[in-house]
Amino acid sequence: MNQTQSHFVDDNNPKPARTGMSTKPEWITETMNGGTFRHVDLHTGINGWASPPGDVFSVRSADYFTNKRKCPGGDYLLSAAGVDWLKSSTKLDNILSRPDNRVAHALRKAQSLGQSQNGFIFAVNFQVPGKEHHHAVHYFATNEPIPSDSLLKKFIDGDDTFRNQRFKIVSQVVKGPWIVKAAAGQFGAFLVARTVKCTYHKGPNYFEIDVDTGSWPILSALVRLLLEYSRNLTVDIGYVIEAKEEDELPERVIGGVRLCHMEVSSAFVVDPQPLKPYRMMGSVGASHDNDMS
Repeated sequence: MNQTQSHFVDDNNPKPARTGMSTKPEWITETMNGGTFRHVDLHTGINGWASPPGDVFSVRSADYFTNKRKCPGGDYLLSAAGVDWLKSSTKLDNILSRPDNRVAHALRKAQSLGQSQNGFIFAVNFQVPGKEHHHAVHYFATNEPIPSDSLLKKFIDGDDTFRNQRFKIVSQVVKGPWIVKAAAGQFGAFLVARTVKCTYHKGPNYFEIDVDTGSWPILSALVRLLLEYSRNLTVDIGYVIEAKEEDELPERVIGGVRLCHMEVSSAFVVDPQPLKPYRMMGSVGASHDNDMS
């Protein structure tokens, strides 16, 4: 692989090296297990999320531009740090900037103790408009610096034109009715911003992509279908920065989540304007200390 990603790569291997993730720091473990949308078993979990192996996703291989061959995704670039299923009276933008965001709060708290100074959060916020606005937020994190010459770093530091041309979702319906599998098939791998409005937010230790699912009627209809059958669905969703040059191959999966038999009614209600003491959004605790806000 020609992308330089610290321990993530092997230049002579068309598939990413299987080195495995380093031990997760305490703040990431906390965010994984501290949400009302629970971290559940990969195969038997109900109304929660898990992180499937990266190999369930197919990505462009090292020789893709020669033979169009794809390969299993391999190890993720970032660790899954949690999923929030939220409900609000208004659309929520730039969720990681909010003082009541439980994942950002956990990192700030760790850093205040002199830990995880290179900690970084990457989040995708799916906005589902309606009488009540819902949000599915997928969080990924690392405790290591993102390599300065990596494609992910280029994406984070790039302009919106570059980002719109590169941000790709890869997905599959693992379990579900045929009607959902048929409808979702066209979204197995697609560049999101070519059809859907995406807004990007960059902070000192985070990057967030807000995806307005209501901005494209076809995706909006698919999301409504997914929510209608959500109790009977298991879906894998992964995120990739699309490779367009030889030296960007093979593609790497930033991170992936499995959504397992979700109860739509279980959404955590978020205050549009949080007031102290903060009630951390999506947290199993009714309130948290606000000393780090």
